[in-house]
Amino acid sequence: MKSDVTYDLLIIGGGISACVFVSKYLKNNITKKVGLIEIGRGLGGRSSTRISKKYEGWKLNHGSPNFNISNSKNNLLLKRYIDELLDNKYIKIDDSEIIFLNEDSNLETKNKSEFSCGVNYLSLDSMSELSKKIIESNNLKKEIDFFFETLIVDMKFNEKGWLLTSKNGDKFKTKYLICSTNLLLHKRSLKILNVNQIPLRKAIPINSDKKIDLLLNYLGEQTFIPRLTFLIYTNKNYSYKDNYSKKQRYFYLKNNLEKKYRFERIIFQLQDNNKLGIVVHSKNAELINSYISPKDEEVFKQNIIKNFNKLFEENSLVNKLTFDEKISIMKWRASQPSGIAVPLSLQFSKKSKIGFCGDWFEGNGFGRIEGSILSALILEKKIKDLIK
Repeated sequence: MKSDVTYDLLIIGGGISACVFVSKYLKNNITKKVGLIEIGRGLGGRSSTRISKKYEGWKLNHGSPNFNISNSKNNLLLKRYIDELLDNKYIKIDDSEIIFLNEDSNLETKNKSEFSCGVNYLSLDSMSELSKKIIESNNLKKEIDFFFETLIVDMKFNEKGWLLTSKNGDKFKTKYLICSTNLLLHKRSLKILNVNQIPLRKAIPINSDKKIDLLLNYLGEQTFIPRLTFLIYTNKNYSYKDNYSKKQRYFYLKNNLEKKYRFERIIFQLQDNNKLGIVVHSKNAELINSYISPKDEEVFKQNIIKNFNKLFEENSLVNKLTFDEKISIMKWRASQPSGIAVPLSLQFSKKSKIGFCGDWFEGNGFGRIEGSILSALILEKKIKDLIK
């Protein structure tokens, strides 16, 4: 990146919140020079898709396989946007089967979780493709410069704007900055980035901007739910015991069962080649902490299959796995926020020329895609006339 190039707006993060924000922003500001910086290989963030290079023909939504919208306060901004996604045929209502496993009998029970309240929606393609389509809908002239596999480790601010430095030493200048990730704002950045001070705090010293001070205080109290995800590539003959044919099928474990087997939820995903992929999510601290060294990975994977088979041992719908199934393991750097949410009133600082969006803001969508989308829509509405 040439240090003499200055953007009108840079967005850090390529999750669905960033994609919604920049798409709406471009619709109203087509002459602006915009850049998007993302640590991953593509768009999507925690709602991204693993397109396997090792196992050809597999696309597994390894974060959020779908998303749910409750919109309990009947926010018209959110309602109109979901309707827009439906009209554009980017999403559809997800009528896949949702099954809750009961600890006592391991039978299906009707229940609700934070991931299934309200209306569930499914991308007509992969979840990563949904984020891509959202941006492309208003990026008709290719105004955005994308910088993937780029990790920002340092931030500086003065009256002219922002100077960002990546781990590789690349420099990015921008008049205004949007952070859809809060890694650079949170104390966990100290360990992850191996820095001595939270990057945003270093850029905006205490008492320089009251909004930033408040935002960092809230984030100082916010915690995160770490997760491990297991992507299982089943053998060609693996199938359900019944004749279920929809694209996805969801199994949620109730609390006692989750504690016993260490799995939070299990999502079956039918592939274009008719093979059945399985994504297992775990937020069990003991399991996550035990996954330390790749040299122990084979034993670790075998234990995952043992637990899976034990869980579904007498289930009338799910077959056991063999021990030669291929498994990939992902440890999430970006994790679901928990605890204290940040007030929406702190989303934008005109003084420091910086805005924020993501599922870490207050509202019924806190910690979910609903919150990511709504905070992005609200932020864009707040600043569309301010960024000149």
